[in-house]
Amino acid sequence: MPANDNALAGLPKMDRLLASDALARVPWQREVVRRVATIMLDALRTELRTGALATAPDADLFAASVAAQLEAWSRPRPQRVINATGVVLHTNLGRAPWSGAAIDAAVAAAGACDLEIDLDRGVRGSRLATLRPLLAAVIGAPDVHVVNNNAAALLLACTVLGGSGGVALSHGQMVEIGDGFRVATMAAAGGCRVVGVGSTNRTHLADYEAALDGESAVSAILWVHLSNFEQRGYVADVELAALAKLARTRGVPLVADAGSGSLGGVLPDREPTLAQYVERGADVVLASGDKLLGGPQAGIIAGGAGWIERIRRHPLARALRPDKTTIAALHATALAHARTDGGALPVYAMTLATLEMLRDRARVIADRIGADSSTIVDAAATLGGGSMPGETMPSIALRIVGDASALSRRLRVGTPAIVGRIDDGAVWIDLRTVAPEDDDALARGLAAAIAGRW
Repeated sequence: MPANDNALAGLPKMDRLLASDALARVPWQREVVRRVATIMLDALRTELRTGALATAPDADLFAASVAAQLEAWSRPRPQRVINATGVVLHTNLGRAPWSGAAIDAAVAAAGACDLEIDLDRGVRGSRLATLRPLLAAVIGAPDVHVVNNNAAALLLACTVLGGSGGVALSHGQMVEIGDGFRVATMAAAGGCRVVGVGSTNRTHLADYEAALDGESAVSAILWVHLSNFEQRGYVADVELAALAKLARTRGVPLVADAGSGSLGGVLPDREPTLAQYVERGADVVLASGDKLLGGPQAGIIAGGAGWIERIRRHPLARALRPDKTTIAALHATALAHARTDGGALPVYAMTLATLEMLRDRARVIADRIGADSSTIVDAAATLGGGSMPGETMPSIALRIVGDASALSRRLRVGTPAIVGRIDDGAVWIDLRTVAPEDDDALARGLAAAIAGRW
């Protein structure tokens, strides 16, 4: 019998696995344990057949691996992470951290809540009845609708306003974002026709005019923030105000995907606010709630009351609506902006921290981990999340030399998990993106990882 067949014959039997000490007392339904063991056995069988594994493990060892998988699933996910990368809005780490008020509001709404009931009149109400006027006032727009993220906002707005003709979009604005998703593809996902105009580097008003003419004329114009890249050199684009004038002349809506969604305040002036998009003539403006707004993942659709009402009444609006905890957290975030205490939002607090404050914190942490002053270095942080590409802000970091790859992993798998960045053969712990209240946990985690305790 071939060696692989011998190895396959040695695979542990299911009844032996389920009766093992490792699995007999796990607090899981037996059928679930059986399914997980079956999946893992199938994977093991494939490894044996392909020669990736020479021999099968014994039943007790394999049962322990199944129990370890169940234990790993038992830990809450996503889990808490200390972001020490220097990227304020780190997409892989959940973008904007919520304020304490937003967390409290979401927790309060997690149980029974007045999501769709008017408690005063005792009748059914809208889940956005309070949030809509508040957000509209904060943003500076006539009306607002909210969906579960900005991709959904783009999909919904283009599907509704693109109508039978579709939308015109500059080739220079056909952005690809994370995980290979492309703006033009998302805009077309609901059946909207996307008509590319201009070229990659140069688009003129006449290109839009051509798309608005003829039997196959588009029904709307889509303008998209470049998000995570810049074009320089021999380039040309059409200002939003000029596009707005053309859209009004032709009687079609102008949809502006602002991406990050700044409300101004402490943020750099180079990023236009949502109100400025409206002032420059955009009929509908789209933005994310978990970027520069500093709140939960959500898609903000702001603009003229008539356009927003059409969007709100489309069947997709119900499919894309946010849940109760998102609404509660977004309401708390909007209140922070409305009450002029936006600095209380973690995103803003991170950008406002002075170098002196960061250096003082670095000294304390360096002392805690037994590092000398040479560990404390100047660094450059970024906003991230597709906001102001290429711009950095000065920061302070702890630069820890040694086996950077091994240390970085020990930090990631520790408790709490700490994610820094590797640069020039060292691990950098950038304090601009670490909340001051996490400094103690950061110091303990660093000390443990450096000592190789995990």
